[in-house]
Amino acid sequence: MTSRTVTLLDVARAAGVSKSTASDALQGSGRVAEPTRDRVRAVAEELGYRPNSAARRLRRASTGAVGLHLPATATRLDYYMNLAFGAVERAQEDGLDMVLLAPSGAAGGRISSRVDGLLVIDPEPGDSAVPGLLDAGVPVVTGERYLGPAAGPSGAVVCDNAASLTALLDHVTARGARRPALLAPSGSSAWATALRATAGSWGRAHGVAVTLRTVPFAATPAEAEAATRALLAADPAVDAVICAPDGSAPGVLRAAATLGRKVGATSAPIATDTSGATSVSWATDASGASGASDENGRTGESGRSAGGRSAGGGPGRPGGTDAAVGPAGAGLLVASCVDGPATRSAEPPVTAVDLRPAAYGRACAELLCDILADRAAPDTVRRHSWSLETRASTGSPA
Repeated sequence: MTSRTVTLLDVARAAGVSKSTASDALQGSGRVAEPTRDRVRAVAEELGYRPNSAARRLRRASTGAVGLHLPATATRLDYYMNLAFGAVERAQEDGLDMVLLAPSGAAGGRISSRVDGLLVIDPEPGDSAVPGLLDAGVPVVTGERYLGPAAGPSGAVVCDNAASLTALLDHVTARGARRPALLAPSGSSAWATALRATAGSWGRAHGVAVTLRTVPFAATPAEAEAATRALLAADPAVDAVICAPDGSAPGVLRAAATLGRKVGATSAPIATDTSGATSVSWATDASGASGASDENGRTGESGRSAGGRSAGGGPGRPGGTDAAVGPAGAGLLVASCVDGPATRSAEPPVTAVDLRPAAYGRACAELLCDILADRAAPDTVRRHSWSLETRASTGSPA
């Protein structure tokens, strides 16, 4: 049947069912036995049937569009642009247009007349637009969980952000770092909250002082550079910097170059502290940096981790002397919580977590499409995978 458009009636006749049964089977609605549903779909695919989207929308009184709400900072971040393209591509596969909503959002009553459903990415409890979007009266899928007090979304696609930062911290310590630091994102999104909490829990579990500096959620390279210079000036013992914001890694590299720190090498040889770590608690100083203190409340000295001090006094060097840390020429490992062009093209290339943003956008749009078509139940939560890309900035081969 290639000489004319294949109709729903053609599919029904070929599958040996009524037109209404064929329609229900293809839309995932109605009481259709699963074998029948599978047969109808197989016949439709074989015949090359394409549903009449306009007619389908009229029957369902739908708009044929879904909305996409991104954080206000999204327009200058590569991550969100790739995510948006992935979401648009997947929505179009279900015959749906994607409407990009203004950062200020819209009242729920107005937006519900324009779209069939909503994608809300990295929702912040402090974003005044989010509660209205969640209560708009249409299905809503969030990219990451919403931690605010408003009604929950219809579904969510989440990453294990705690696991990704744990992988970075494990990696830099395996490469010889003894005093890691995190440039953590500000704000109360699920991503930012998970990273800050994980830095503390990982440090307590490993008896290692993880210095925490808070930077803007979408920190620019210049802001990351200033934060890194201040960090290394205040604590020259830091030998690994993990930056969270997308695109901020070049700023960390510039700070290292200015201070004469050699990126990709550590100041101390890789060794295991066999003396036993003391218990660790966490405190934040007035500058916003956090560090470990021992069971007597003493904060680790510059160049010494309270939880990683060896019997002989050297950090991570049992029985030895302190490693040369901080001066020009001392090593510094650099990694990023978000991969992208800035990390891949940097010199040296920067180790990073690839969050696969285009695939993430597709996954969010797919869940929304599935909920709209009754292929997935409300309150569905799906997981999105990530990978750790090791590069020369942490001493790995380029």
